[in-house]
Amino acid sequence: MAEKSGVQSVERIFQLIEHLAAHPTGVSLQRLAEETGLAKSTVHRLLASLVGLGYVVQDEENGHYRLTLKMFELSSGIVDSMDIMGVAKAHLERLSQRTGEAVALPEPGRKTGRKPVFYESRDAKAVLGVCQSCQEYIGLGIVVARSGYGKTYSLRQYAKLPRVAYIECDDTMSSRDLVEAIERSLGLPIGYGTIWRRVNGIREFFNTNRGYLLIIDEADKLVSKYTQKKMEILRAIFDQSDVGLVIAGEPKLEAQIKTYLVRMANRVDFYASLRGLTPSEVEGYLEGFEIEPDALLELKARACNMQTGCFRLLDRTLSNVKRILADRGEEVVTLKIIEQASSMMML
Repeated sequence: MAEKSGVQSVERIFQLIEHLAAHPTGVSLQRLAEETGLAKSTVHRLLASLVGLGYVVQDEENGHYRLTLKMFELSSGIVDSMDIMGVAKAHLERLSQRTGEAVALPEPGRKTGRKPVFYESRDAKAVLGVCQSCQEYIGLGIVVARSGYGKTYSLRQYAKLPRVAYIECDDTMSSRDLVEAIERSLGLPIGYGTIWRRVNGIREFFNTNRGYLLIIDEADKLVSKYTQKKMEILRAIFDQSDVGLVIAGEPKLEAQIKTYLVRMANRVDFYASLRGLTPSEVEGYLEGFEIEPDALLELKARACNMQTGCFRLLDRTLSNVKRILADRGEEVVTLKIIEQASSMMML
């Protein structure tokens, strides 16, 4: 009987760990009890054991629980011992036989000459964190950044996840255009009638299909001292729906909300103001390239200069550099190549 009880406790602990893993930013005791179907007292007892062993930590401010890196430490030894290149090589050989094409893995330590598909800088992590928190806790988030800092780059990355609707606004948008854009992003048929009736349909969708996040990018283009109607539509959707909302734009968006939309400002749960790439992050982004020292300094300046530098300028420069290298059949990025890449751009 004692053995059966012990096995049951082990099963419950691993069940709890799996649910904790689904909430990397933390989760409440009540929600864990609801998700696992266990009594709160049982969940609390198991969490106390995991905290004592160092696998779980409790946030002092909100009381939420999350996993620590000790789980990663357990698995990292296994990952380090795996021959990833060997495993991949076997699969590539089979792929080559099926397709008749030559395939190869890069040699260890050799530069690939490729940009990362997505680079998780501190700014990117801040944006993803706001999005995740708003989706998980049905919160309102604000993200502000100067043009070119990678705000849209990160928002679009998060928008690839399930139950996320992304809209990019512009200056020509009317209230009806905004409502239609939301309908389209959700796959709803384009509504008819008054804006209120169509907004009601959107609210009904979110209340029926819970767990959604609505991202409104370039939102600073929706508000001015003359009109706030479009932002009030968003507030009405958020207030009366079970949906998380992230509103993003240039730095003036923060001032606009505080000045003209006080009722929205006092509802903000999560906030991020992007700061741009650090020199070490630039090096990380360029890790796949062979770059001469003076060329690396120039690329850092393009990314980190507070007046003219930004992530977009670095990315555009690098795209032109890649074209030049490909045309010449070369692999090393030099200052001369960067200057040539710059001549192809309007700076």
